[in-house]
Amino acid sequence: MVEVLKGLRVVEGSAFVAAPLAGMTLAQMGADVIRFDRIQGGLDYHRWPVTDDGSSLFWAGLNKGKRSLAVDLRSPEGQEIVTQLICAPGPDAGVFLTNLRVRGWMAYDALKKHRDDLIMVEVLGTRDERAEVDYTVNPAVGFPNVTGPEGSSEPVAHVLPAWDCITGQKAALGVIAAERHRRITGEGQRVRIALKDVAAAMLGNLGIIGEVEVNHDDRQRFGNALYGAYGQDFLLSDGRRIMVVALTQRQWRGLMEATGTQAKMATLALRMDCDFMDEGERFHARHEITEILRAWFSRRNSVEVVTTLTENGVTCSLFRSFKQAIDEDPDFSEDNPMFRRIEHPGVGSFLTPGTPFDFDAFERTPPAPAPRLGAHTEEILADVIGLSSGEIARLHDDGVVASPPNG
Repeated sequence: MVEVLKGLRVVEGSAFVAAPLAGMTLAQMGADVIRFDRIQGGLDYHRWPVTDDGSSLFWAGLNKGKRSLAVDLRSPEGQEIVTQLICAPGPDAGVFLTNLRVRGWMAYDALKKHRDDLIMVEVLGTRDERAEVDYTVNPAVGFPNVTGPEGSSEPVAHVLPAWDCITGQKAALGVIAAERHRRITGEGQRVRIALKDVAAAMLGNLGIIGEVEVNHDDRQRFGNALYGAYGQDFLLSDGRRIMVVALTQRQWRGLMEATGTQAKMATLALRMDCDFMDEGERFHARHEITEILRAWFSRRNSVEVVTTLTENGVTCSLFRSFKQAIDEDPDFSEDNPMFRRIEHPGVGSFLTPGTPFDFDAFERTPPAPAPRLGAHTEEILADVIGLSSGEIARLHDDGVVASPPNG
């Protein structure tokens, strides 16, 4: 964690990936992020992966550094508590981040009556507020049709929720932008960002919309080849597989030098009337280039190949399982200042990332764990809303709020 956003309070009502990721991003930069959930837990409180006793590692991963309030959202008193929390006074408060279906008492217009300069950032499925998730947005924009082995016809859906991840970061940016605007003008506002719009924007940003409309080209599958330059995977003598990228001219020269294939590549370029200093022409000749390189890779083990390619400035990486990555790569260890091994309440101790940002003006502090559900209920009611101990005790007795067993 770092403290660059210390003082900013964000109230989060969320589930799944994008909005919790946005809140965690802000919390890991020092913001006081208070997540409220139903007393029995939100939609993602038990989401996989889980431990043997059913505790969610997903929850532990995406709620690090937040405070947790457990409240009965169906009761009028519970709704009033959340309203007071969102609209609490102070120049650094009054920020609400959500991807819940907001209506009635939680709608922007209703909350704005309690605080005129309210900032509300909503993560939506689509711009017209239809429900979508990453696994439905991705097929809708076309990526599964270009993912998978070259020549195959079956769509391949990715396992990384990429649009959720990007949307989460954009939602965090939306909070910061709106808060800066309020500091300058005193004006709050409603900010909406849709998962599908993020995906559609990236199609344009990456040139794919232009590829369709200008070139009239519907991109096909190219397997593990790097589109538009040279990149390919190779099987090594020890059974490992490596991805090799020669995107720049320097990397291409390094690849030829490492593999001793300069003469063969020159002959191939002459035969095909190509200039392999041009990345696009390397892509067009990728099959022929790969056939020349395959024998060199197949005769060498992973240690030898990685060492030789790295010494020659070639970008490469062995394919790994999640376990292999964590076991083998020092970037997944406390050698990386982003990581610390910390104890997570109700889950156990494991390697935990803080923020990837490294600010010169702020010293990194260890990442904070995700809270148990309702772990901060009493302190939030007392310190933020200003309730007395007697009022808090009554709310507990009436089942309006909850704290974890044994505190």
